[in-house]
Amino acid sequence: MKDDPLLSMSLDVIRDCVVANGAVVAANSDRPDYPRDVQSYRYVWPRDAAFMCVAARRAGIRDFQEGFFRWLLHRAEGLRESGLLFQNYYVNGPKRWLGLQVDQNGTTLWALDDFYGGDYPVDIRDLVRRLAEGILSVWGKGFFSTLTQDLWEERYAYPDLEQFHSYSLAACIKGLRCAAALDEAYLGPAADMEIALKEANRKGFVRTAGKLRDTACDASLLGLVWPFEIHAPRDPLVDRFIGAVEKRLTVRGGIRRYENDCYDGHRQRGIDSRRGGGAWPILHFWLAIVLCLRGEHEKARAYADHVIRRVRDHLLPEQLFDNDIQEGIKPLGWSHAMYILYRTMADEPGLR
Repeated sequence: MKDDPLLSMSLDVIRDCVVANGAVVAANSDRPDYPRDVQSYRYVWPRDAAFMCVAARRAGIRDFQEGFFRWLLHRAEGLRESGLLFQNYYVNGPKRWLGLQVDQNGTTLWALDDFYGGDYPVDIRDLVRRLAEGILSVWGKGFFSTLTQDLWEERYAYPDLEQFHSYSLAACIKGLRCAAALDEAYLGPAADMEIALKEANRKGFVRTAGKLRDTACDASLLGLVWPFEIHAPRDPLVDRFIGAVEKRLTVRGGIRRYENDCYDGHRQRGIDSRRGGGAWPILHFWLAIVLCLRGEHEKARAYADHVIRRVRDHLLPEQLFDNDIQEGIKPLGWSHAMYILYRTMADEPGLR
């Protein structure tokens, strides 16, 4: 990975997202080159931060992750009481929005396992246990017992409809399996969750399962392959899903989150304009990672290069657009993290 200016910039961007008190923000909107008419992302999304922690560790950087984990334990409002992570937080710790995104618990547990390899300091064991118990506190008989929000912050799963978001449940399964290094008792609930998830997705990946199902194609379901490892890369269901992403979500080579996505990050006069969504670098690198795991390296490179060729300043945005009017949040820490993770996967195909 030597002599890669985008890799170097990616590591710099992630470091730039680290706040002095340990918080890791999604994007540093204090930068002079941060676009004016887009939303500020100078808040902590634990999911974004978890991907940044893993990416940095796999690139050999280990000097901020522990500070972030302790920020969660000591500053993230409500975590010590409920064990749950909500949509996002101000850098000093209070919740900014109240939507429960339980996938963030699972993703953070994955990042903790990646960093410590199961050998947790005493206070971090407390964090691991709280996050794992938080998941179990809201998991009922095959669905979540409280209102939960998807990772895109646009849809809810309703307990009265016995719903769960497939991505969220997959993250929780992975998280509990990671937490089993601390307590093997977490393996049983994780296995039960996997049965429910695979039963709901037995004929194809569904965005939301339950009495009312949402079968719209959503590229985030790549997470069921990596990093959550619910389905093997060459599973026929994965073949079908990748085909759907390529056919239904790829527009002029750019991958959208889902069909008819209108979010573009533009905000002016306090209004979230939603003028039409673009292609997401996160998803290009995510698909490239999955393709690498399938041994399809040339195809993976093509999806990654679609982004790389369009970024001349080595700053990866949240979205790329096919016009000169729209501009995305830039640089986005999660976009840079996914590039690093793709590079590590491309160089070491067996790495998970």
